[in-house]
Amino acid sequence: MQQRRLGKGGPTVSAIGLGCMSMSQSYGARDDEESIRAIHRALEVGVTFFDTAAIYGQGHNEGLVGRALGARRRDVVLATKCGILPASGGGIDADGSPAEIASSCDASLRRLGTDVIDLLYLHRVDPKTPIEESVGAMAGLVREGKVRFIGLSEAAPATVRRAQAVHPIAALQSEYSLWFREPERDVLPVC
Repeated sequence: MQQRRLGKGGPTVSAIGLGCMSMSQSYGARDDEESIRAIHRALEVGVTFFDTAAIYGQGHNEGLVGRALGARRRDVVLATKCGILPASGGGIDADGSPAEIASSCDASLRRLGTDVIDLLYLHRVDPKTPIEESVGAMAGLVREGKVRFIGLSEAAPATVRRAQAVHPIAALQSEYSLWFREPERDVLPVC
């Protein structure tokens, strides 16, 4: 499996990672046994990058991924996300407040069964909280040893620049495919 470095000083990961969201929500009924088999097979073929989030299955996905990795946890780069909460009438709300980021991180560490998160993303930029405060809180988690690297998800170029001024951003997760090429215009050049 080819390897890639995230950012200038970020972790090295397999070129193909496994996004685990669909194992807990959105695409049909859960099948934990089948999902664990898929994670184990990914490990067998050299996948070392696993992506989950606190919101996926309302925490279920992190627990599932943590159980599946088990003793192999140290062999992988484990990414999770904070900053999205279920909204009171359905849907989701962004919450990038320092208090929510700290609380979410602690809950993620418990569910994942690990003492450190390799890559913690802010799942969505919170319009109510300046990005400098959100990234500052995440940088604090790095200083505390709870997180190794930080990233952003679906952030605009100006937001990435402001975040980078606070703490190095190792990764940016954005929708990008053959059907959606917009990041080529402004996001990728900033990266």
